[in-house]
Amino acid sequence: MAKLKLLHCRLMLLLSFFFIHTLAKSTIEPCSVSDSCTAMVGYTLPTDLKVSEVATLFQVDPISLLSANAYDPSSSPPSRILPAGLFLKVPLLCSCVDGIRSVASVVYHARASDTLESIATSVYGSLVSADQIRDANGIADPELILLGQPLRIPLPCSCFNRSDNGLPAIYLSYVVRPADTLMEIATTYSTTLSDLMAVNALGGPVLKPGDILAIPLG
Repeated sequence: MAKLKLLHCRLMLLLSFFFIHTLAKSTIEPCSVSDSCTAMVGYTLPTDLKVSEVATLFQVDPISLLSANAYDPSSSPPSRILPAGLFLKVPLLCSCVDGIRSVASVVYHARASDTLESIATSVYGSLVSADQIRDANGIADPELILLGQPLRIPLPCSCFNRSDNGLPAIYLSYVVRPADTLMEIATTYSTTLSDLMAVNALGGPVLKPGDILAIPLG
C-alpha cells in the first residue's frame, strides 16, 4: 500500500510539472488596463473588396494595411480591388479589457439583413462569435438589430510583452481552417510546433476548424 501511495504521489508530481509547463504561455494572459501593443488578425476576404473597404471594416489606415501585407502603397491605391479568398494580416491596437484578456475593438454599422451570426461569420470571418458581439453590446434580443446600429466588435489579440522566447514579436490571431495542421501553420509562420503549443496552452497538436491561435511573428 505504501508503494502504491508513493507511486501515486510521483505520478501527480509529474502531471503537475507537465501542466505548469504546458501553460507557461497562454492566450489568457494577465494584463493591466495600461497594457497595449500592436497586434494582427488574420482575415480571409469573403468576397472581392477594395483596400479602402477592408480598412474601413477594421478601422485601420489603408497604407498600414498594404504595408503589413507587402504591398507597395505607391502602386496600390485604396481603390485597388482585392480578390475573394485572399488572406490578409490586419494591424490593430490590442488593449487589455478585464485583466486576463486582450481585445482589439472596432465599430461596425449594421446593414440590411444583417444578423449577429452573419456579422460574426460572413463579415468578420469567425474572428468573433455572435455571443461575443451580443455581450459586448448588451443586446437582450439578438433578433432586434436596427439598420445602421453601431455595434462594438471585440476581436481577439495578444501582446505577451511584445516578445517570444526573449525576441521581439508581434502576435497574429489566426482562425484555423478545415485542412490546417499545427505543423503546417508553424512552418508557414517560421515558428516551431512546441512554441505554438506553449503560446496557446495546447495539450496536443490536434486542432479544430474555427479555433483561434495566437502566432508569434518575428
